[in-house]
Amino acid sequence: MTDKDIRNVDVRSLLPQQPPFVMIDRLLHLDDTATVAEFKVRPDCIFVDDGQLLAEGMTECIAQTCAARIGYINVYILKKSVKLGVIGAVRNLAVARRPRVGEVIDITITVREEVFRMILADARIEAGGETIVTAEMKIALSDTDMAQDAATDKDIKAV
Repeated sequence: MTDKDIRNVDVRSLLPQQPPFVMIDRLLHLDDTATVAEFKVRPDCIFVDDGQLLAEGMTECIAQTCAARIGYINVYILKKSVKLGVIGAVRNLAVARRPRVGEVIDITITVREEVFRMILADARIEAGGETIVTAEMKIALSDTDMAQDAATDKDIKAV
């Protein structure tokens, strides 16, 4: 798939998270090591306070960019279902500034290592070409399918 084609993929189909907890709007690029996603900061975002996106929201943007990468590879390359993952660690989080409502941010993750079922990625968030956040994130992959997890949630709610 080209970058032009990847922009048309519905990221919600790649993520275990669903509204109102979706923190990326679309993928812009994906290659062997890097993934770039985009997010417009909206006033109704659960991680917005005083007109700015909180550090927790930016951390979630990074995690969901990782999740979209994993989901894309599973669905479009491996022809499997979307798997769940969890944040194993966030290190060296540096926030230069918080993006304001209305700003569009680009989230770039670069995979440094993938060992067993753990991914170590470097992350950078930019707004208008300015780097505003850098971090490292470890993601632990699960064998649980997103669809299987949703079915379990449905059973729990039905009780």
